[in-house]
Amino acid sequence: MTSRTPRDSRLRLVGPRRQPLAAAAPRTAVRRPAPRPPEGTPPPAELARAARQGLAAAVRVARWADSTLSPGNGTGTDDGKGTLSDATARRAAADLGLTVGQVRADWDTARLAGLVEVHGDIARPGWRLRVWDRDDTAVLRGWVALFDAWSLVHPAPDSLEPASVAEVVEAVPQLLSFCQLMAGPVPAAQLLDLLDQRVAELRTERCEIPYGPQPEPVPPEDTPLLPLLDWSLAGLASVGALTYADEAATLTPLGSWAVWVKLEQICVAAQSPAGNIEVAAEDMLRGCARLRPNAARAEYRAWLAARDVGNAITELLGAARGEDALLRGLAFEALRVVGAPAEPEVRRCAEEPGLRAYALLWLAEYEGADPEDVHTVLTREEATWLWVDTAAAVADHGEAPLLVRHLESAVQPTVPALIEEVRAVGHPRTVQVLVALAAAHPDPALAKAVRRAAFQVHTGGA
Repeated sequence: MTSRTPRDSRLRLVGPRRQPLAAAAPRTAVRRPAPRPPEGTPPPAELARAARQGLAAAVRVARWADSTLSPGNGTGTDDGKGTLSDATARRAAADLGLTVGQVRADWDTARLAGLVEVHGDIARPGWRLRVWDRDDTAVLRGWVALFDAWSLVHPAPDSLEPASVAEVVEAVPQLLSFCQLMAGPVPAAQLLDLLDQRVAELRTERCEIPYGPQPEPVPPEDTPLLPLLDWSLAGLASVGALTYADEAATLTPLGSWAVWVKLEQICVAAQSPAGNIEVAAEDMLRGCARLRPNAARAEYRAWLAARDVGNAITELLGAARGEDALLRGLAFEALRVVGAPAEPEVRRCAEEPGLRAYALLWLAEYEGADPEDVHTVLTREEATWLWVDTAAAVADHGEAPLLVRHLESAVQPTVPALIEEVRAVGHPRTVQVLVALAAAHPDPALAKAVRRAAFQVHTGGA
């Protein structure tokens, strides 16, 4: 016989744990060997030494700001763009023996290389600056970030047509790949021919023929490409990717290595394990739902490698804001693969009730918290909200026994306490979660109590 009164079933006090939503697929993937850079590429330590030399001026300004400026002294900027105020720039120029123009240029370089990070209206030292002297990988990633932003470091003159400038920026990767293939000086005339071909291809790809009768087309004004080529090669030389002299361009060891890194990223994207690289974030996350963690991370990396990181972050957060709780959790797993570039947007998500718990856990892990203890950053209410959201994902996509086992991750010691606090947090899926839990739980008395709570939440009763 069973009691007609709810039992005070004790729950084990354990930290939140990630539960698989279904039986894992058998491990069939073969581990891909780590790719090796082209023969003759200097070792990472030597490449990092060159990157440190190239970014020495930016590091100097960033360290000056770190040691000299303090919060609240009124000399920093509050425009949300990370630019230096006039007073700060003059002070830095006097202290460092530079011109104001040099200080501003070095500050912009520091921002593009991740030495300085902008959070809202505050600029602060980036994590790369903290590890600059001891972490070669961080140094190289900072230089690659600067390499990607060469057209911002060396803006195009106003005399150049913006549309043509955009075409050349899009064509530059092919020029760099050709330079790496040649493995030596490449005449500017040869690069000009290649640029002409690539720009023509881009214009053909974008050509659209509208439906219906149209007036006689007017041929676009032909923009000379030589000034654009000179500008792009000078911009790449300004970041240390190549040298440009005597009408020839030669990749530096850093530039050659960076081109190889970009090509390797394309290869990773092409070898997407589950074939999700061309779909939107929501579809990609659904495709990763039943993959093992390592396979899912490989899929995230392939998907990210095929996209601009800013657009990818926007897509992932858009999926996280949807109604599917499973996608919410997976989106933040993908954002863990993104790493530092996602930090400002994730920090803003901490102000959104629906994403706050996920964002706080992400930030805690990003800042170095032990994964076993990371849940301690959540308040009891936030942990309860996350429990309901995870239960909603299990109810929608998992199996009944898994939902019952999900009880073990609750922070409350008893089922009545859990029910009381679940009702208090006001999660929009509370009723559905309680109904699903009542249907899945084998204890009739406890299931009855959960159903009664679901009915009371649904009707607004106490």
